[in-house]
Amino acid sequence: MKKIDQGIAFVQANLGLFRCLVCDQPYDAIVGHSLSCPNGHQLDFSKKGTLYFLTHQVQSEYDADMLAARRRILQAGFFRPIVAAINAHLSARPQRILDIGSGEGTPLTDLLNLHQQQKDIGIGFDISKAGVNLATQLATPAYFCVADLAQLPFTANAFTAIMDVFSPSAYHEFERVLAPGGQLLKVVPNPEYLIELRHLLFEPTDRQYTYDNDRVIDLFKQHYPQAEQERIRYEFDLSTVDFADLMVMTPLHWGATAASLVAAKANGLPKITVDVSLLTMTAEK
Repeated sequence: MKKIDQGIAFVQANLGLFRCLVCDQPYDAIVGHSLSCPNGHQLDFSKKGTLYFLTHQVQSEYDADMLAARRRILQAGFFRPIVAAINAHLSARPQRILDIGSGEGTPLTDLLNLHQQQKDIGIGFDISKAGVNLATQLATPAYFCVADLAQLPFTANAFTAIMDVFSPSAYHEFERVLAPGGQLLKVVPNPEYLIELRHLLFEPTDRQYTYDNDRVIDLFKQHYPQAEQERIRYEFDLSTVDFADLMVMTPLHWGATAASLVAAKANGLPKITVDVSLLTMTAEK
């Protein structure tokens, strides 16, 4: 089956999850290669089967090279313990999972593989067309589309789980699309995340030498005072990957000098620390 036909088949089977951003009505039909709402607003499927829900231009700093490097690192298992921790919070029942800022698609694909429930529905979205195009290349039951988290193209109560790994948050929109009893699972880097790379690329006087996640965690807990926080910390062996990919996959390299990038690439690192907080909230039933 062609990619466009696969995409159309997925959306047709899950039509009730998608809403028109022009009139906010749920889409109710697919006509040819176009999604249509009751008021006649249409959205065309791309050749890859994706939908582009952006109503305005949004610039992503993540280019194709950065996303490709990220895929190679993630498929080597870089985030696997994080995804396993998210999966541990999900019940065995079929889930409708939304991945916020899904990038090149590996975390959502890994989560669906771990959860092993045939009736699971997984949808990932990102503002980066390059990321979504990469995601469509994966062998996965997940569906990927281009959208903005501030204006989600999904109906109210559409998802039983929202997964947010290092992405910004629009809590009012998350609450709208999260079903009663559903879970919001947000992953935030801790101060020791990639600390070896920070210290390799920057001087102690540089802003990027340290990281503070207090503001993000405090905001989450302001919205959800009953939220739970779990620390996930491990070391990842870099002997199985190209160190240059690690440097390119993270925004840290944007602020580094050319000289420090050359030196870091020449020296490399044997391992890197992954240190994050998993914040979880369960919506009222």
